[in-house]
Amino acid sequence: MKPIITIDVGGTTIKHALFNESNQTLTNKSAVDTPKNLATFYAVIEKIVKKYDRTKIAGVALSIPGAVNQQTGIIGGISALPYIHNFPIKAALEKRLNLPVSMENDANCAALAEVNSGMAVNMQNIVMLVIGTGVGGAVVINRQLVHGQHLLGGEFGMMLGQTDQRLSLVGTAVRMAQHYNQAYKTNYTGREILQMAQDGDVTAQKYALKLYDNLARAIFNLQFVVDPEAFIIGGGVSGNQDFINNLNDAAQRLVQRVADIKLVPKIIPAYYHNDANLIGAALNFKIKKTVLI
Repeated sequence: MKPIITIDVGGTTIKHALFNESNQTLTNKSAVDTPKNLATFYAVIEKIVKKYDRTKIAGVALSIPGAVNQQTGIIGGISALPYIHNFPIKAALEKRLNLPVSMENDANCAALAEVNSGMAVNMQNIVMLVIGTGVGGAVVINRQLVHGQHLLGGEFGMMLGQTDQRLSLVGTAVRMAQHYNQAYKTNYTGREILQMAQDGDVTAQKYALKLYDNLARAIFNLQFVVDPEAFIIGGGVSGNQDFINNLNDAAQRLVQRVADIKLVPKIIPAYYHNDANLIGAALNFKIKKTVLI
């Protein structure tokens, strides 16, 4: 079985690795900054693939934001990378790389990994929230992804949070840091501000609380729409146990404050953390049988 080059395209970084199907492992993991335009994006992907002998590679699996149409190879919707949308990008990549290419929405990839062998391996119905530069998501019912009529199933970043702002703009540490730095003329990362809040900084706590409350509100609403067994948190924050604990606390406060049914959503981190998208992309490649591997 030939290995698969698996690539996770994010708003800030592009992670990549080699996936070995026989033992379900990732090797050669690395990351680069996400380009600002399409030409540079192509160049980055080509550079990643050129590291390997094409004759020994099954193909290239992409985890990518947006409403991915796997039949047409076109990415609809919106994302932090406007240049990837609304044209046959899959065909363009296959021509440039001279290899079969598969694509799936990044959060759907994360959900595939968790259902296949992660936290949801024994669950039927889950909601996945991938928190990075924006908020992505996936809905799994009876262990099947729900893509939706317009391929927008799980696009929770489009949900409205407080003050009618999209969740992707008010529900991530990246956006929180942008708001904080703009207000105080600083240059902190989201991770640094969350740690400051954890250490007792009152101003940082105010910004962190808004982040947690926006996410908790979305989770609360989704509990009464999908009623999943668990909400699985993916993305970089999934490895931060303080983040998971604080989000659980925010959800509990919300339930106690407003709900007649005192059902507290179960919120747990992804088993594969930042690797979930890479693993899921490779699994999607296999599922779609782009080539026989």
